Amino acid sequence: MMKKTRYTEAPEDIKESIKRSEIIDDFLPKPEELMFKEDNVKITLELSRRSVNLFKKYATRKGFKYQRMIRNLVDRYAESVLEKK
Repeated sequence: MMKKTRYTEAPEDIKESIKRSEIIDDFLPKPEELMFKEDNVKITLELSRRSVNLFKKYATRKGFKYQRMIRNLVDRYAESVLEKK
């Protein structure tokens, strides 16, 4: 069973700040608008076990997905090569 939340009076300076505040329109995009869907292609790629283990280790420490890290690395490399041409 959940405990009921008990509210107390806010300090005077907080009350005044709330009274003087101004409501603004919500200008933030919807979460689904922030998810960019890339046009990805699935491929089979052989990498060294050592490299994959390094990506997995780093990704686990940082809370990332290792496959996404590898994809981003390849994308950045491709972009840098294309910019030079």
